[in-house]
Amino acid sequence: MRFTVDPWDPAYGTSLEVESAATEAPVVADVEVPAARWAPRRPPPGTEPPPAIVFVDGVRRIDARTWIDAGDGSAVPGIFASYAAGAVRCDGTAKLTARAVGRGVFAASGALTDVETRVGRFVAHTARDASPESLVYAVHEAMAECEVRIAEETRRRGEEVLVLDGPIRKRGHIPDAVGVVKSHHVRYLPPDLDRVVGLLATGERTPLFRVEAPPFSRCSWYLRLPGPPGGPWAGVVRCEVSGALAPHHACALADRVSVALPRFASEGHKDARAPQNLYPIGGLERELRHRLGDAALVYRALRRASAAVPAGQGGGDLPVGP
Repeated sequence: MRFTVDPWDPAYGTSLEVESAATEAPVVADVEVPAARWAPRRPPPGTEPPPAIVFVDGVRRIDARTWIDAGDGSAVPGIFASYAAGAVRCDGTAKLTARAVGRGVFAASGALTDVETRVGRFVAHTARDASPESLVYAVHEAMAECEVRIAEETRRRGEEVLVLDGPIRKRGHIPDAVGVVKSHHVRYLPPDLDRVVGLLATGERTPLFRVEAPPFSRCSWYLRLPGPPGGPWAGVVRCEVSGALAPHHACALADRVSVALPRFASEGHKDARAPQNLYPIGGLERELRHRLGDAALVYRALRRASAAVPAGQGGGDLPVGP
């Protein structure tokens, strides 16, 4: 029996979700070349990388789970969470240029209010419903909004390129923003084009394709980063830019980014998600998690704040637990 081992740490799942569903969004494959001519591509000789890349990322942490007094004798579940976003500029050196930290309490309750603690205020965020998935999604959205603010603060200057960890989503309005997606939960290409991804050598990319997914379209391509041998999708990231860019502009940006990103690819002995978790992103994540504060201190602050609230006025007698 022959097999390959995904180089990612199993704690993070796999770099390719094997049961990933095909997208239902229309996909246009002939943005750069006709579909019949799809093949691995290298940037043209002499393609220069950007003089500087600004990497933007965010982190989040569930600090405690709670029950929110609904005021009618019942209670609804909620979570306390901390999140942060930041940017690091790489131009030969790496420098943290912007950061922001937020804390919130999330629940599907009209009785939700801000909570003051010794470590700061947890701002009330109303979730869509009380399911665990909706609560976590609400935290993710708060972090994403924080990332948007950081990205807007660090709009590129001159020929700088802004690289966002993950899809561009709400950040597609930022000029020349490039999203880099590490894992693949959705298959965008039909089988005859999808096989081109497995043929990519290090530093090669696929031709561009456009995904027409409301509320905005985006142009995307797959790129293989340097790394250990593995399956056909080992070391592959998906990059995307706004579909509003002119095709020739998007293609030129894809070439410049594809020249630049391989030098930032991480190695397995330093990062469990190598090579897709780029070194500037990994370093930024560590810095941001540090700025979230000690989890045990935050938890104790929430316990004290809960005990200080009189019964019947927000749940002083309600449990806060992991």
